[in-house]
Amino acid sequence: MDESAKPEKAAEFADLVEIMALLRSPKGCPWDREQDHRSLRRCLLEEAYEVLDAIDLDDSEALCGELGDLLLQVIFHAQLAAEAGQFDIGDVIEGLHAKLTVRHPHVFGDKSVETAEAVVEEWESLKREQRSQTHADQMADIPKAMPALARAQMVLRRAARAGVARGAEEAGSAIVEAAKAASSEPELSLGEMLLAAADLARALDVDAEQALRERVDRYVEEFEGAG
Repeated sequence: MDESAKPEKAAEFADLVEIMALLRSPKGCPWDREQDHRSLRRCLLEEAYEVLDAIDLDDSEALCGELGDLLLQVIFHAQLAAEAGQFDIGDVIEGLHAKLTVRHPHVFGDKSVETAEAVVEEWESLKREQRSQTHADQMADIPKAMPALARAQMVLRRAARAGVARGAEEAGSAIVEAAKAASSEPELSLGEMLLAAADLARALDVDAEQALRERVDRYVEEFEGAG
């Protein structure tokens, strides 16, 4: 960014925060005044998915707009917290600033890291150290509100970093064995198949959620073509 543009951008951001405060004020919007963290959960999730849609469509104009909508959710939640005397958007930014500098010692310190995978391992290690966590603690911290398949793959990635992982061949065998047992314990067997599929995706370095989304899209197109 051009250094001369920084004050202008900072002023625009401050104006945005003030707009949100106005919307929440007695002179503001009735809908905005009624919201709380919990009621906004659905909005936050929908905006995140709309960002993903814009990325999948490779639509930069849509992505710009959707990122703005997602940023609004961050500012909204920060305003709610500020009103409750908990924290404000400045605290959010300060915390993020500290996190980025501390967890990138290869950029802001004297640590040497050569690959993207090594960066991820270093990031996870620093998080465990800062929070006094074990690998199991870190795995338990993965949000349960995530889509189940995405959460399974994230759990398995962390297990692999801890040295506990099945190979692609073993994951594939688990799918076959679970299918054979499906008649007696269908729910448990299906869960095992999905876990094995997520592990297979991890082993192949494929995003399981995205792979399923793309396959469903293709299925819909095939179905429409056959109609």
